Amino acid sequence: MTVDEQLARLVANVVEVYTEDELRARLAENRPLRVKLGVDPTAPDIHLGHTLALRKLREFQDLGHQAIVIIGDFTARIGDPSGRSTTRPQLGPEEIAANAETYLAQIFKVLRPERTEVRRNAEWLASMSFEDVIRLAARMTVARMLERDDFQARYRGGIPIGVHEFLYPLMQGYDSVVVRADVELGGTDQTFNLLVGRELQAAAGLPRQIAIVLPLLEGLDGTQKMSKSLGNHVGIADAPHDMYGKLMSIPDRLLVRYLRLLSDRDALYRDRVARGEIHPMEAKKALAREIVERFHGPEAAATAERFFEERFQHRQAYAPTPIRLEATSEDIWICDLLKRIGFVRSTSEARRLVTQGAVRVDDRPVDLEFRFRPGVHRLVGVGRRRLATVEFGKL
Repeated sequence: MTVDEQLARLVANVVEVYTEDELRARLAENRPLRVKLGVDPTAPDIHLGHTLALRKLREFQDLGHQAIVIIGDFTARIGDPSGRSTTRPQLGPEEIAANAETYLAQIFKVLRPERTEVRRNAEWLASMSFEDVIRLAARMTVARMLERDDFQARYRGGIPIGVHEFLYPLMQGYDSVVVRADVELGGTDQTFNLLVGRELQAAAGLPRQIAIVLPLLEGLDGTQKMSKSLGNHVGIADAPHDMYGKLMSIPDRLLVRYLRLLSDRDALYRDRVARGEIHPMEAKKALAREIVERFHGPEAAATAERFFEERFQHRQAYAPTPIRLEATSEDIWICDLLKRIGFVRSTSEARRLVTQGAVRVDDRPVDLEFRFRPGVHRLVGVGRRRLATVEFGKL
């Protein structure tokens, strides 16, 4: 591909590029660019909103460039203040480590492993001295920090801002210095952080990275950005029938946007939906089938579609999945049970679902103190789409 052809592909569906001329010049150098994406493992799973950046990173890889994925195991200890109206709770090292492992398992559902360099920023941030931190902080003024919309709003509203939150964009920017990033990707809520990376690279005598700003994907509620904490997400590790069913629930007004940002075959449906030539239900089914196939394979996609049609379109009764476990005389903590029957991948995910009221036993909601008693309890449900009868072998 020519430089202009590469550029046209790489800037498609982005919000802003700082700057397009710099990206064209960097592509004209005819060498593999180092393209950075930072992810803080603040939750155990990646959702479709995260895949916008991952898919753009894959486009760079397909053009011969190198992906640099920064697992923010150190920055996650502070918590990214981007878009936050309050200080983010700080996570412990064990939870961060567990979340990081699930991230690594999931990113390669999108990225090419042979063109991906994975780094953890504790590698360089954890060893910095207090003097190093002071020198880094000297690169930025308080006035510049308060240019951030979220900091500005909190400052004017009298909402506390921790000094440690000012350090976050400096740490993310310093990551770009260490890995010598040519390009960094991030959502619109990351614009300030991406630009700080450019400034710190210039101060270190390095070429400024090109900052590519991507749109944020609205969640299933149709208003707020997709987020696990808001419960409006579609996780890429979701069970196929859950993933399919969630995508069928997106508001019609978001359908064209979802097709444009998530589908490889959007041109087949997007314009026809916009013109009213195809029913939104059919376009949603095509999108849901494509996404499930991408992460689980064609057989799982076909099964998920049949499940949806039988349960929702044809209103057939939903039969719970029978699950048989090894015999035990001990009661089982609900979070442990959800993991054993495969409804969740981690204790933190189970805790979140229980806290949100999404878990029911024998059609009654349970709390975190609940213990499943073999022989007494039997039916376990999570949300609307996961239901199982749990039985145990004989002692």
